[in-house]
Amino acid sequence: MHPKRPAEIFQLFAATTSLSGVGTKLASLLEKRVGHYVIDVLRHLPIGLIDRSQRPLLADVSDGSIATFNVLVVKHDRPPRGIRRPYRVFCENETGALELIFFHAHDDFVSKQLPIGERRLVSGRVELFQGRIQMAHPDHILPPSQADKMPIFEPVYPLTAGLTTKTIRRTIADALTRIPDLPEWIAPSVIQQHGWPSFATAMRAVHFPQTAADLLHTSPARARLAFDELLANQLALKMVRQSAVETTPGRSYLGDGKITRKLKASLPFELTNSQARVIEEISKDQSLPKRMLRMLQGDVGSGKTLVALWAMLTTLEAGAQAALLAPTEVLARQHHATIQALLAPLEIEVGLLLGQGRSTVTSKGQNDFKPSTSRKGTLNALANGTLSIVVGTHALLSEMVEFKNLGLAVVDEQHRFGVRQRILFGQKGTHVDVMVMTATPIPRSLAMTAYGDLDHSRLDEKPIGRLPIDTRVLPSDRLNDVIAGLARAFREGKRAYWICPLVEESDKLDIAAAKDRYAALEHTLPNVCVALAHGKMKAGERDNAMRAFRDGAAQLLVATTVVEVGVDVPEASIIVIEHAERFGLAQLHQLRGRVGRSAQQSSCLLIYQGPLSDTSLKRLNVMRDTNDGFVIAEQDLELRGPGEFLGQRQSGIPEFVLADLSAHRNLLMLARTEAEYFFDNSDTSQLNMLLSLFERDSAVKFLASG
Repeated sequence: MHPKRPAEIFQLFAATTSLSGVGTKLASLLEKRVGHYVIDVLRHLPIGLIDRSQRPLLADVSDGSIATFNVLVVKHDRPPRGIRRPYRVFCENETGALELIFFHAHDDFVSKQLPIGERRLVSGRVELFQGRIQMAHPDHILPPSQADKMPIFEPVYPLTAGLTTKTIRRTIADALTRIPDLPEWIAPSVIQQHGWPSFATAMRAVHFPQTAADLLHTSPARARLAFDELLANQLALKMVRQSAVETTPGRSYLGDGKITRKLKASLPFELTNSQARVIEEISKDQSLPKRMLRMLQGDVGSGKTLVALWAMLTTLEAGAQAALLAPTEVLARQHHATIQALLAPLEIEVGLLLGQGRSTVTSKGQNDFKPSTSRKGTLNALANGTLSIVVGTHALLSEMVEFKNLGLAVVDEQHRFGVRQRILFGQKGTHVDVMVMTATPIPRSLAMTAYGDLDHSRLDEKPIGRLPIDTRVLPSDRLNDVIAGLARAFREGKRAYWICPLVEESDKLDIAAAKDRYAALEHTLPNVCVALAHGKMKAGERDNAMRAFRDGAAQLLVATTVVEVGVDVPEASIIVIEHAERFGLAQLHQLRGRVGRSAQQSSCLLIYQGPLSDTSLKRLNVMRDTNDGFVIAEQDLELRGPGEFLGQRQSGIPEFVLADLSAHRNLLMLARTEAEYFFDNSDTSQLNMLLSLFERDSAVKFLASG
């Protein structure tokens, strides 16, 4: 069942250039801010409302208010040629005088719009300047006979450089004329219960708000469109799951326990109760004759890699191969080193496949890298089955990479990949189980929305013996105290991170830069070896800095957020995050997770530059009060909203255009329920119409391509 667009909505998927007044230049601006198609223009909703109903006496106007006046044009004051000053038009009515101001105006335009001796309706923002009432570039200038063309309420839209309010309103007005009468896809009982309008009525209503209440997420028109988007999202995930699991038979990967028992016996620590529970969940999935599609969520330092390795070894016991896909080379190398160390007593080879022709295979029982004779050798070993476990980057998705018998595909940091990549990875073999991992705790509402096609397992315990990280919030004027404390810690042999939000000083933002902080700390701590790592460095230089810190050659690493994931230095017990008010909660938690990775007490110092906004203060207080990533994720969603929460770091989670998960959680639950019924009881045309209009997830596009 693929989402093909029915004929009656073709016009909604015409290019924006089909709209009146939209040429190539404007289309490129619309593409940047809105999208490619007419439907994208319609889904670009207003964020504010201009009320032009106020028509006060000129003597009673308020500075900065929007007002409309009926005035007589009295005089034009054109600036002399070559003199740079505004063009002024003096107007009046029985209540006072008004100056209309135009910058860089064409004389002909102004004189035609405002002929002397005639009356005009003018509307715009009023300003009081040296006792005079002025209006710069009125939004509307009309003869009184055309008063009916003056809008009482006007929507305000998000814009981008070069895209004006007037242009976007004109474009949307034309797009609204393209909406056909479509059959209703929401159940009548749901429509009646919530008092929702039809799709076409709702779409027109959201672009013509009459009060501030019409802009709220809970307004009937907005709620209806949000439900449409959520319903389409849940249907898309249902399709992915059906394609990946229900319509594709799986096979049982039932291990005999020989290898996993050896692993457990070789561990220098006990599994947490959480790890044992999740391993049991995954092993049960693997033993069933159906494909596993499971997400493993674990807070920083909760032991996800060990759980994933256990599942990989279970697959080996069943005679198949396992592969782990990581988003970056740094993280791939980190996983390879961790797995290699864990498997050294078991004498199992682990391959490492990177981009640009780099590959590694570890020798049995050894902890040092031993390069294979060639990349081709690694590929041949995977193809003939002599290499059972491999860790790699996107290189694993290449058509050149073939497995003899891939049984388990593990995807780490899932939010860095799209659904399509997850599916492609799972197609590297026959009946491949797929497990995705994320170290970014995701609120339940987002998890069920973005990963509704997956079963979920949560690691919600830290390894036994790990202490909570002592987190403190300090103002920037305590910086010298912090540095003095670090000096004492370094004399005791400790290691620390110092995180800065920028690489170089900015003229626009008063934020400590990594380079400048590095230089300052080198000067202040002359007996300490300081390393520097940031995203603008060459990869080799950055890796050398991190290696020096990891190996103990450097005691202090000054860095940007490049250390957010993929850096595991158990000996590091202190992290200082400068300008912590500039970071989001999820990012602060990920950064804090670089310490607290051993049995020693660790500390996190959040340095802020006042004054703090209410949101920033709440964010820092949450960090101080809890170490639980799942609690922090929920607070992050509440404080920032889903759009900000997702951001670049959660790029694999679909960002909603019409729905707001903070305001529409109840609609999400309803959409999940209705999606099950809709999928089983609606005809294909209804399903395809809804998906085409609202679901932009890569999974649907991938499935639609066949």
